[in-house]
Amino acid sequence: MGKQIKNQHWNIQVFTHRTFAVFISLLLLSDVGIAAGRHEVKAQQQPQSQQETSAAAKRVFDEGFKLYQQGTAESLRQAIGKWEEALKLYRQINDKKSEALTFLGIGKVYDDLGEKQKALTSYDQALPLYRQVEDKGGEASTLNNIGLVYSNLGEKQKALSYYNQALPLYRQVGDKGGEATTLNNIGLVYSDLGEKQKALSYYDQVLPLIRQVPDKAGEATTLNNIGRVFSALGEKQKALTYFDQALPLRRQVGDKGGEAVTLNNIGAVYDDLGEKQKALSYYDQALPLLRQVGNKGVEATTVNNIGGVYNDLGEKQKALSYYDQALPLLRQVGDKGVEASTLTNIGLVYNDLGEKQKALTYYDQALPLRRQVGDKGGEATTLFNLAYLERSKNNLQPALTHIETAINIIEDLRTKIDSQDLRTSYFASVQGYYQFKIDLLMQLHKKDRSKRYDALALDTNERSRARVLIELLTEANAKIRKGANPQLLEQETSLLQRIEATEKLVKNLESQSQKDLILKNSIEQRKKERENLLDQYRELQTKIRTTNPEYAALKYPEPLTLSQIQQQLDKDTVLLQYSLGEDRSYLWAVTPDSLDSYELPGQKQIEDAANNFREVILEGGTPYGKSNPDAINKPASQLTQIILAPVANKLGKKRLVIVADGVLQNIPFAALADPSATLTTTSIAYQPLLVNHQIVNLPSVTAIATQRQQLNKRQPAPKTLAVLADPVFAADDKRVTGKEPAIAPNLNLDRSSLQRAMKNLKRNGLMSLPNTRTEAEEILKLVSPSQSIHAYDFDANYNFATNPELKQYRFLQFATHGIVDTTNPELSGIVLSQIDKQGKPVEKGYLRLGDIFNLDLGAELVVLSACETGLGKNVKGEGLMGLTRGLMYAGSKRAVVSLWQVDDEGTSQLMPLFYKAILQGESPTSALRDAQLQLWQQKQWQNPYYWAAFTLQGDWR
Repeated sequence: MGKQIKNQHWNIQVFTHRTFAVFISLLLLSDVGIAAGRHEVKAQQQPQSQQETSAAAKRVFDEGFKLYQQGTAESLRQAIGKWEEALKLYRQINDKKSEALTFLGIGKVYDDLGEKQKALTSYDQALPLYRQVEDKGGEASTLNNIGLVYSNLGEKQKALSYYNQALPLYRQVGDKGGEATTLNNIGLVYSDLGEKQKALSYYDQVLPLIRQVPDKAGEATTLNNIGRVFSALGEKQKALTYFDQALPLRRQVGDKGGEAVTLNNIGAVYDDLGEKQKALSYYDQALPLLRQVGNKGVEATTVNNIGGVYNDLGEKQKALSYYDQALPLLRQVGDKGVEASTLTNIGLVYNDLGEKQKALTYYDQALPLRRQVGDKGGEATTLFNLAYLERSKNNLQPALTHIETAINIIEDLRTKIDSQDLRTSYFASVQGYYQFKIDLLMQLHKKDRSKRYDALALDTNERSRARVLIELLTEANAKIRKGANPQLLEQETSLLQRIEATEKLVKNLESQSQKDLILKNSIEQRKKERENLLDQYRELQTKIRTTNPEYAALKYPEPLTLSQIQQQLDKDTVLLQYSLGEDRSYLWAVTPDSLDSYELPGQKQIEDAANNFREVILEGGTPYGKSNPDAINKPASQLTQIILAPVANKLGKKRLVIVADGVLQNIPFAALADPSATLTTTSIAYQPLLVNHQIVNLPSVTAIATQRQQLNKRQPAPKTLAVLADPVFAADDKRVTGKEPAIAPNLNLDRSSLQRAMKNLKRNGLMSLPNTRTEAEEILKLVSPSQSIHAYDFDANYNFATNPELKQYRFLQFATHGIVDTTNPELSGIVLSQIDKQGKPVEKGYLRLGDIFNLDLGAELVVLSACETGLGKNVKGEGLMGLTRGLMYAGSKRAVVSLWQVDDEGTSQLMPLFYKAILQGESPTSALRDAQLQLWQQKQWQNPYYWAAFTLQGDWR
């Protein structure tokens, strides 16, 4: 848990890196040029003495500006001296505009030096002068700079009021650079206030303006700030891409202070990623630059961050020495936000050293500062640390108060993020808060079982799960996409086509020799293009949702509590809900009228047992049972002992609804050893869990309750079955050429048949899956032709898969290759016919996740009879981000998906048995169990590899 606290804490530190020095210096440069020109015009009309004074003032001002451009602490002090000389001269000739500009410059230097009150004094003298001479541009610059000072002093609302006065003035005079600066500064305020999505919306307005000016320094600042937002939301790699764009621009324009800030931010990301030495190398590059330019605020932040690295490395006294250097600097420049971070860090060190009271003193100093500057995320971090401290002192109730307050802040902050991807990554980054509260409640339950703290722990666990999926399902019911702007939907279609074309090009290039350096570079370039398109697609998804008038009025359901969860169950069903924690894990067993909770071992022990169990089933991707049919006994029994044996006496022969966590999402519960059977490590009497139990998997109970509410009133689809099978993947397929294709000599055909996976690639395409046709024909025999539809060969294509007529069918079967992309879930999907009847590649040969979200289904069940269709990107708090959630959004009540690369022939045996049971009136959960049981009872198919991959997800009723 200590590590989790540090992670949260370091995210807060990333929030504090900031600079706008380059922006404002360029504004000053522009203003100086204008002012100098006007002085020259006036000089021709002034008396000789005034001309001489004006020329002298301009000369002194320019000397000061050259000193300012040198950027060292000493030269900045000298610049102030020169400009104070210039002020006296400007006053002699009553040149108010130049006097105002000089005050603006002096204020900017004091701001750079961290002397904020002196900066405000200078700006306050500039402002009335600019208003007196009606210079709206100068007035706007001054208002903007005053706002920046207040922002750095933590007075965010006051800063916003000044920025909002500056913005229309800049627009009025057509100053795009100034407009961009102010928009950028407003974005920074919202970022500091925790409203990250709002911050991004302002930064997105800045970039095109900056590039139009053009202003490379300003562009670098904006890129840097966008990187900070993504880092704060847990998107560390994405943050690095923005910092890596900002750094060369800052070096190009000679902005040493800005360069140091970006180096600092890159160091903070590597710190978060656990690469401590790499982080130190970036901090060590930043520090001398900051001292050279005299930026004490960011210097203090960097010193603070170095202290954090040494704390993580266990060098506590060294960490304290760095924090002790940072604190006076921060107080000198008045940066209360970073001061609060440093105080929190010092408290964390003393807590680790066992000096609890001293730690508490520092936390108590940090908390009011967090609240004063409006740093909600930082406040949550400090509260988290206070909760951790109180728990270590066995003060569990005060700890609970602190963590509940912190989680309330997090819940509020996540609602301010409109992008589902960013909301997901943010929620993943704060899962430690929920895990801490769960563990705390379970410790309280141990002390007093009568108060049922375990029920509150279950409520917290449900609150931490699949929240974006629940919101998606709510939006689906509100038809948010259906009412979207048609132009945005057209843009979406165009983007999906471009993504598809780029992905196809990447795959074609990757199928060629990888020894060619030019080819490798081309692949990398295309991948970057694909990432950019995917980013555009994600942004467009947010725009489609949030611009719909219905969106603002949308009410998302609250996660279910214990009593509400129990209402979703029936007397024949037991819910098993897991939470894996670093030190301890937990299991809750819930029925309509009972709750039992169990403490399990830590995450590492469960992960090791689960991975071993899965690997034994899938050793090398081939059925382990060929060489040792009894090898499954030991790993199945070991995992069962850890995660099922404690609850064995509550299971009976009931249906098991599993809400898994972490690695448990990837394992087939049906293949675990039945805990009611007595097994030893040498026993050959392996009895899988499915013998006595139907198994259902859920992302969360709230998700299913939300879906039930939406679909229970839906009229059943009038027809029975639609099947897609045996598409054409290659131009040398005999269905194109009329001849048998040559088999690639290096293709491994040791298996009785092929897997339905993208990994079985030849140089010229995918291997066909003839058994999918056999499977489909056996299933179709069970249904009247008037009640079914099917597509084979060239017809098994995108048009069929997206045909609105599919809404008329209760059961949909897709039997083909599957794709899983755990990095970009949008690219996951199923493979359709790649070739048309003329042997030419088709434009759309895949049904991607984005396409699935756009379907409108009326299905009771969708079966993806392909490989790994139940897998996806595993995101903390959200679970597996893959095809299943797309099907749920599209309207499927439940789905059967696979956990690994399924065997083509084994699957063609399983699916007809499954459908036969369904069409005879069995529920899908019962039908899947019966079909899997029949395969297990046959020697040829006994190994779980052949039957256990398929799991049912969704409503079991």
